[in-house]
Amino acid sequence: MELNWLRTFITAAHYTNFRKASEVLFISQPSVTVHIKQLEKELGVSLFDREGRTLKLTEAGRIYLNHAQKLIGFYEEGITELQSYSQGYTSKLTIAISPLIADNVLPYVLKQYLKKHPEVEISVKIIESKEIEKAVLEEKVDIGLSCLQTFLPELETKLLYTDKVIMVAPHDGRDAESAYPLDEEELLADNYLLTHNHPDYWNDLCRTVKLFYPAARMMEVSQIHITKRFIVEGLGVSYLPSSTVRRELLEGRLLEVRTNTFELPDAKTYAILKYEHKEQKEFLKFLSGFRL
Repeated sequence: MELNWLRTFITAAHYTNFRKASEVLFISQPSVTVHIKQLEKELGVSLFDREGRTLKLTEAGRIYLNHAQKLIGFYEEGITELQSYSQGYTSKLTIAISPLIADNVLPYVLKQYLKKHPEVEISVKIIESKEIEKAVLEEKVDIGLSCLQTFLPELETKLLYTDKVIMVAPHDGRDAESAYPLDEEELLADNYLLTHNHPDYWNDLCRTVKLFYPAARMMEVSQIHITKRFIVEGLGVSYLPSSTVRRELLEGRLLEVRTNTFELPDAKTYAILKYEHKEQKEFLKFLSGFRL
């Protein structure tokens, strides 16, 4: 049996059309027919029912399609692993990262880690924090870096960082020495409070804000990078992890507002694991050495 027969069968089954399969595979239509006939002869079953121009999988074809896809998958996985080895990689680490973390400290950390461990091939999947737990549990990734901890008994959570949450507002255009201090109550009265840009602390924080400032108007904005853009454009204010606005504060595009009315929460970064093998341990040890 040749792998080309399997590829042709899988493609023809997907499109239910030999002509389309030939175009996708860059082979002639007669070649597609020959590959299917050879595979059918090898298996001793008919894979397709042909009724005029209509092409359908037989029951045997439907059963075998799953096996054919697995065979091609195993082959391609082996080729990928061999290519990685030939490029100097001796181990692989697949990491699921929430968009917030991926946009923050991680790019710099990964760059430093790969300099120190060039033998490790890193694969990064950007997944929302609430979905990372599932990806780790189903072993689609080796490590999850999430804004949410897990409570599943099959998984382990490690606290990596604790980040101070601060109130931020757009720059008022005044000189830092002559400007009046920004007032939290006044800002909340004159602006929308942009909420739910972090998956952990906003439900409790909204209740607290409403308790002290019942008239505060709120607008949900699901991503921090959009929230920051909205604030810069004067569309509102928000309470954000300090590490996520460090650059904007240094560049003067945003201003930190001093708050004393109530205690602000902390934003936490967690590592979620199912197994703790050598690669996971080394990566987490390296990651824990950095501070936000």
